[in-house]
Amino acid sequence: MGVNTVVPSSADDPLTYRPVALVDLLDRVLATGVVITGDITLAIADVDLVRISLRALIASVGALAPPELSEVEP
Repeated sequence: MGVNTVVPSSADDPLTYRPVALVDLLDRVLATGVVITGDITLAIADVDLVRISLRALIASVGALAPPELSEVEP
């Protein structure tokens, strides 16, 4: 008798590596938007001198703009 091995498909295992094109990833990010946050602290001898908080929103204009009045039906 032979031994059959079952290889899980991507539907069975959601953590299976699937290559994604950079264009597809960029399209998804721009369609939904993403917020990037960060903090920078400049310190000397454990004394905080400058603290900068950064926030950036990356999205396409179409994803953020409200629909125009001509597109809304009465």
